[in-house]
Amino acid sequence: MVLILGRRLNREDLGMRDSPATKRKVFEMDPKSLTGHEFFDFSSGSSHAENILQIFNEFRDSRLFTDVIICVEGREFPCHRAVLSACSSYFRAMFCNDHRESREMLVEINGILAEAMECFLQYVYTGKVKITTENVQYLFETSSLFQISVLRDACAKFLEEQLDPCNCLGIQRFADTHSLKTLFTKCKTFALQTFEDVSQHEEFLELDKDELIDYICSDELVIGKEEMVFEAVMRWVYRAVDLRRPLLHELLTHVRLPLLHPNYFVQTVEVDQLIQNSPECYQLLHEARRYHILGNEMMSPRTRPRRSTGYSEVIVVVGGCERVGGFNLPYTECYDPVTGEWKSLAKLPEFTKSEYAVCALRNDILVSGGRINSRDVWIYNSQLNIWIRVASLNKGRWRHKMAVLLGKVQSYDPETNSWLLRAAIPIAKRCITAVSLNNLIYVAGGLTKAIYCYDPVEDYWMHVQNTFSRQENCGMSVCNGKIYILGGRRENGEATDTILCYDPATSIITGVAAMPRPVSYHGCVTIHRYNEKCFKL
Repeated sequence: MVLILGRRLNREDLGMRDSPATKRKVFEMDPKSLTGHEFFDFSSGSSHAENILQIFNEFRDSRLFTDVIICVEGREFPCHRAVLSACSSYFRAMFCNDHRESREMLVEINGILAEAMECFLQYVYTGKVKITTENVQYLFETSSLFQISVLRDACAKFLEEQLDPCNCLGIQRFADTHSLKTLFTKCKTFALQTFEDVSQHEEFLELDKDELIDYICSDELVIGKEEMVFEAVMRWVYRAVDLRRPLLHELLTHVRLPLLHPNYFVQTVEVDQLIQNSPECYQLLHEARRYHILGNEMMSPRTRPRRSTGYSEVIVVVGGCERVGGFNLPYTECYDPVTGEWKSLAKLPEFTKSEYAVCALRNDILVSGGRINSRDVWIYNSQLNIWIRVASLNKGRWRHKMAVLLGKVQSYDPETNSWLLRAAIPIAKRCITAVSLNNLIYVAGGLTKAIYCYDPVEDYWMHVQNTFSRQENCGMSVCNGKIYILGGRRENGEATDTILCYDPATSIITGVAAMPRPVSYHGCVTIHRYNEKCFKL
């Protein structure tokens, strides 16, 4: 049966049917009934391309229509130039330009494995390939060579999913070699977070010195205690002791020896034979001993706790006034510059006084004197979060300053038993504040718009950076190796809640999170605080 679509032909039509000018129509529609669907776009979808690719793969297996042979490690792979060029810009450049390979039947490629070429061609002709821990490295390198970014990225993603303490350092080095920034970052973050496990594996002992330092100097290193870092470093040194012995001092400068438990320091660190036979390490040992005696008075990059240990450096703001003639504030609050969080601590007793002196003694806070000529002295116990009254001053004081030297208060240089005149400070001396950092003294306030620095060795003052406004009676403290200026009073007498951060390493000053309230005439000190206790207050 034959189905004919169209109108019935009349005799006139029959007479004209053999005319070449006659155009036969299969069927006709009334124009008035047309709805716009006068054609049908048909597509078989991706199955069409897949079917053709499958046929080309069958052609490849049977060497049908192949026009080039790729030779890798002596193994021949018959292929189609058109298929390779369509998939890879590497082969497109090879075959479509006037290169020698565009005319030769046999093309040899060096620098890759035959197994890698086989996997690569499987992907080219099928769009599929099985990535395994055994082939991922050479498959990545081959796809990079042939500029197949989709396959290369799939290999990188597979490596991310395989991260483990035993292989993350090797994958990190692989990522660094091939400029895979995302994979490199994930490897480093993983290694930082699992450092205790990572340091037990062979890859850790094969790190070079700079790679090792990059980990042990990080504040983000996740450890239970600093002893883990010391033991990891010593394992690395002892692995090739003759070669690595000269590196011991440089490595230990990044281990926070002052934060080791005193018993561990005495029984393990000081008795180690390598350390005992390394005179250049003596200064590091001496620094740790001083810290065990004096606490926060002895400050260095090695006294800053890693956050994973539960401790962090925080700035404690004690008391102060909101405005001139206003009430004195009872608040004691700690500020974590890393998180930007403020937490309340135990309130300052007898807060009716003002213009007292504040300093940190070991890891506690000492407050003395106050308006007018008070003899009271209070200590804040950071472990118990309580204020304790202690022995009074011999003479009442206010608007005075207090510093800690060799574990004492109200002291001067005990070796010379004298006060020395030094270079004059270049700013007004009223209502200034000062801190020491890296053997230098930094000064701000006094209604100046600048930070000045004094070098005690050279007896020399220098201007280091401008602040954003004039202020006095501000708080100032060193935290995490940076200088923070908190609050203060402006020229109009109004208190401010601003916080400025000055980084001596870059000489950049920036504004950071504001204080809970405007305040001046307050005390600022830095202590180590256990995070969980701080959060519970």
